[in-house]
Amino acid sequence: MCTVLVTGGAGFIGSNIVDLLLSNGYRVAVVDNLSTGNMNNVNKNSAFYNVDITDLKLCKIFEIERPTYVIHAAAQINVEKSMQDPVLDANINIIGSINILECCRKAGVRKIIYSSTAAVYGNPLYLGIDEKHELNPISFYGMSKYLTERYMQLFSDLYGLKYTILRYSNVYGMRQNFNGEGGVIQSFIRYMFKGEKPMIFGNGNQTRDFIYVDDVARANMLALKKGDNDIFNIGTGIEVSIIDLFKSLGKIIGDCTPLYMPQKKGDITHCYFNIKKSTEILDWEPEYMLKEGLKKTIQWYKKIFI
Repeated sequence: MCTVLVTGGAGFIGSNIVDLLLSNGYRVAVVDNLSTGNMNNVNKNSAFYNVDITDLKLCKIFEIERPTYVIHAAAQINVEKSMQDPVLDANINIIGSINILECCRKAGVRKIIYSSTAAVYGNPLYLGIDEKHELNPISFYGMSKYLTERYMQLFSDLYGLKYTILRYSNVYGMRQNFNGEGGVIQSFIRYMFKGEKPMIFGNGNQTRDFIYVDDVARANMLALKKGDNDIFNIGTGIEVSIIDLFKSLGKIIGDCTPLYMPQKKGDITHCYFNIKKSTEILDWEPEYMLKEGLKKTIQWYKKIFI
């Protein structure tokens, strides 16, 4: 039985990846400093280490666990925080990732799967965005994720460490923090359950590609054995406006009136992926369309608010 070490395994996406791996017979070790993760998210059948990814002692955990694969899902993911404190963002996302890559090299890890983001593309030059699109981040968060991608590629060139980079669109689902990037769905749900007006920034015509977390987890598992030394977009390939998203939630939870706020500076107007490459090479495609994903998400959050 091979071991998969998952960084950020107590967090939103990472914990869902851990659950899927365990259910498919993998042995899993989780590394998370619980700064944004939650111990309640950690599967009891995994080995857990409360360690920061920037900690030089991380390599000792690699020596103990001897992972065959690493799924690197730990990150500073808040765009606004990255703009306020680019040093913190770079320390976690770049330095922390280099530390993980060094541990992989020393421990003889076969392959690393990296959770990247649509933010590396910046303002889209065309839609749907494919993996050949120009990379032009407009936030320090996007830049730190892009530079980590380059480090992955260089480690592969220099040391033979295989990698797969997965660039996510807007991920949603159970266990997502309300203050997390891409958390508009969770934010709407929270306000609706509390009987308050959800905030829409701008006119609501901005569009996004919303992907359910279970589909993201499955992409990570498939990438363990496929897509070596390549990059893939993980989304639905479907463009959904914020106002249509709000209306869809209203049909499930109950109609309410939104509160319109000024549009955020630097907010991208339209964004959705072309996922043809992921379908052809990873043999992956989303199983959850928005309506079904929203229902599953709401069912989980009812346990918190009701």
